[in-house]
Amino acid sequence: MRLFDYDDSDIESVYSYAKKLEGMTFKEILEEYEKSPIKSYGTNLSDIDQYSGSMIVKEGFSEYITDSTFNKRAKGQLGNFIEKYFFGYDPNSNQEADFNKIGLELKQTPIDITKKGEYKAGERLSITNISYNEPVEEDFYKSHVWKKIRCILLIHYLRDKSVERLDYVIKFVNLFSPPKEDLKIIIDDYRQINDKIKQGKAHELSEGDTMYLGACTKGATAKKSLRPQYYGNHSLAKTRNYCFKVSYMNYVLKSYILRNDIPCESIVKGTLEKSFQDYVLEQINRYIGMTDKELCKRLDRPYNNNKAQWTDIAFRMLGIKSNRAAEFEKANIVVKTIRIEENGKNKENMSFAPFKFKELVQEEWEDSTVFNYFETTQFLFVVFEKAKDIYVLKGAQLWHMPYHDLNVVAHNEWENYKNIIKNGITFEIIQKASGEVVVHNNLPGMRDTEIIHIRPHAQKSAYRLHDGFVKGNVEKDADELPNGEWMTRQSFWLNKEYVLQQIKVR
Repeated sequence: MRLFDYDDSDIESVYSYAKKLEGMTFKEILEEYEKSPIKSYGTNLSDIDQYSGSMIVKEGFSEYITDSTFNKRAKGQLGNFIEKYFFGYDPNSNQEADFNKIGLELKQTPIDITKKGEYKAGERLSITNISYNEPVEEDFYKSHVWKKIRCILLIHYLRDKSVERLDYVIKFVNLFSPPKEDLKIIIDDYRQINDKIKQGKAHELSEGDTMYLGACTKGATAKKSLRPQYYGNHSLAKTRNYCFKVSYMNYVLKSYILRNDIPCESIVKGTLEKSFQDYVLEQINRYIGMTDKELCKRLDRPYNNNKAQWTDIAFRMLGIKSNRAAEFEKANIVVKTIRIEENGKNKENMSFAPFKFKELVQEEWEDSTVFNYFETTQFLFVVFEKAKDIYVLKGAQLWHMPYHDLNVVAHNEWENYKNIIKNGITFEIIQKASGEVVVHNNLPGMRDTEIIHIRPHAQKSAYRLHDGFVKGNVEKDADELPNGEWMTRQSFWLNKEYVLQQIKVR
């Protein structure tokens, strides 16, 4: 293969050359680079002198670089690898597209393999930085974001942590531009992010604010990445980038790259004249005042009063029968139906995926499962209120956890749980008069917290303690603690009283 054999003024030439990457490892790219007498794009062989078999590139061209200069452990170093060693240009922080003659941006991103053997997006796709040194660009089509996303040379490599990073394989190379139906939502996201920045609230930005285009943190630690804002009182805010959210990148991978038949339906069937969020709420709120029985009849859904019924109703009000909406998949919007009883209380806490104790104690807050879930997830609350033996639709709202609630209150509660688990949970074994044995522990309960709490995520309790006490099916229902004891598998739950406080549509 001849390196740098492409025309940077011809998109077909660049794309055809890039397709040669498919099936190559990063190590093979480096080996080709080391063998090549040319070390940068645009260099001619006549510019190279050879003495005693060694290659010397004339002044003005990249130096000859060997494998020893590549730090295999440096986080993020693959980010500039292909630009330098395959396309032959030095990476830079310019806001223009990488191939600016043709408006083509090069982006590489990892994919992972799930336990089911399916590909999924490995992370969000960083686009360009959010500047705190100047006013925001009001016109999306004049923005650096548009220059970076209007046409992307998208390179997916398979991340395999069992091998050296240089042995990662490049799987797919494609040209990608956001489809028309996505672009309308992306533009709304861009405006929503900028509106918050102009209000002097850049420190409150969250990926959960928006749909496909997010504002993600950038920097090794929160403190090191703090910068004064341009607007407002210039208070410090975390450095952030515009990004495509991981949920959007996952949909791009499955639908646009792999061409998989994703069993999703679109909520928006035609041209969207308003914001997507307003459209969704309008679709549901037109049914306000109708009972669950009336809704089931109108939406052609049997009334059986089971738990799935209210979620089915929520999706059917949006015109979705499969309970999988394409826009929700792309935006990581989770539908939650909330039933308020006649006493004004909601019965159920909201549960989330179970965690492993030994993994939890190794996490830092901003890398934690809990933080990332609430930072990136938006919820559609669909609220029903009980009236005798039926529930009446009260309305819907889109919600994500406010900045202070997540980064102060929930953070402190999470940190407390982490420390107790790390230092060792204490157990008290009590035998009731009936002969039943119950186990109490010193983990805070729902009444001890404001936002999140831990409770069992298994149907039956199970323990294996150091004093020899054993209860239940440990292998099935328990998880190992850092000190070697075993306890019933747990998950985080969102307090029902907190959820009730967030409801605005009653």
